[in-house]
Amino acid sequence: MPLVSLSEWNQFFKKNPQGHFLQTGEWGDLKAAFGWEPYRIISNAAGVQLLLRKLPLGYTLAYIPKSNPDECKTLLEEVDSLCRAKNSILLKFEPDGWSASVGGISPDSVSPIKDFRISPHAIQPPRTIVVDIQGSEEDILSRMKQKCRYNIRLAEKKGVVVRKWEDVDAFHRLMEVTGSRDGFGVHSLEYYRRVFELFHPIGMVELLVAEFEGSPLAALMIIVLGKRAWYLYGASTDEERNRMPAYLLQWEAIKWAKSKGAEEYDLWGVPDESMDVLESQFEGRSDGLWGVYRFKRGFGGVLHRAVPAVDKVYQPLLYRLYLWRMSGREMG
Repeated sequence: MPLVSLSEWNQFFKKNPQGHFLQTGEWGDLKAAFGWEPYRIISNAAGVQLLLRKLPLGYTLAYIPKSNPDECKTLLEEVDSLCRAKNSILLKFEPDGWSASVGGISPDSVSPIKDFRISPHAIQPPRTIVVDIQGSEEDILSRMKQKCRYNIRLAEKKGVVVRKWEDVDAFHRLMEVTGSRDGFGVHSLEYYRRVFELFHPIGMVELLVAEFEGSPLAALMIIVLGKRAWYLYGASTDEERNRMPAYLLQWEAIKWAKSKGAEEYDLWGVPDESMDVLESQFEGRSDGLWGVYRFKRGFGGVLHRAVPAVDKVYQPLLYRLYLWRMSGREMG
């Protein structure tokens, strides 16, 4: 089996600068510290990073996050052999691409992969807003909604200052406040530390904080790879919200991403609904991702839906148990 080392994978991945950050060797190392085991396969000029999680009774769960569908098709035999050797219940594959409804990949190009089925459960958010950050700063601002531009300028007038930050402990405390207020799960302090330690030294991650008179009001962690950037984690306090710190914070994150060569900025998760539903209901809902849709929509991006996740099932009875357990969980 053509398994390769981390250094060999990193050399291979450098030749694919438009890959997804979830396929980087650093992401594999991050997940290795929290219950997953990364495997990197290269063959016939194609490569894929697969994550395995140990389950009771010697079983495993296999997951390929955000890889190119063509790469996975090329390596299907090798991936299948690894999953069988590791006694996997299923292999979940989330392609890196948008659905045909937004001019991307057709689900038909993924679902016919031998023995795969469309999955009812996704790990990563299936729908998001992507902001075009090409052109001048004036061009980017012009594509935003008027209220969003107003709030960015208001934050500046009201004394909000955004700067680079390295206080991951304080960021985690902000995340806990936000998670408690908005009802979503928060990673451990060690998790955020590892993200920062792995990606910040190589210039892929920046931590930004918005402050007023030296007091942190909001912060975010942004990741960039090639021409894409992702708003990965964000947090805010309940203090001084009238100063609109989160708007200026996002604007500074967009400018940082642009300075690194990014051309698009992925806001990483909105409710999995059509534009008509989103626009008709966002003012009256605040549950789950609805609470952030009102904010994210203002930055003038385009609504996208990812190509559906697909599963290859090795243990049908245990797979049904997996689906039952996951049906009550939010995506992570």
